[in-house]
Amino acid sequence: QVQLAESGGGLVQAGDTLRLSCAASGLTDNWYSMGWLRQAPGKEREFVAAIARSGLGLSYADAVKGRFTISKDNAKAAVYLQMNSLKPEDTAVYYCALKWSGMVTSQEYDYWGQGTQVTVSS
Repeated sequence: QVQLAESGGGLVQAGDTLRLSCAASGLTDNWYSMGWLRQAPGKEREFVAAIARSGLGLSYADAVKGRFTISKDNAKAAVYLQMNSLKPEDTAVYYCALKWSGMVTSQEYDYWGQGTQVTVSS
């Protein structure tokens, strides 16, 4: 059974940085993309970023372009999200997601983790 475990969230001030990590286990195949979604209180879950297994395909939400960087380590089955210049509107629970065959999007993913809270104070 595939499991995803996120870490790295916390409480920071506007302008600070955070690095989220996610480790996947129970994988039976190597052809998958990984990504990050987030959900703020009272809002729907939204797409943040995704990366293809090759690392060559990248996708970002407009709200985080230029500030967040997604990367992965295939050997560790891990994905990371470097978040710079954080804003209060980035406050949310961040979820790691995995999708077999194709890129993770806001509506398309096969597995997701428990989430890690990111809170950005002004």
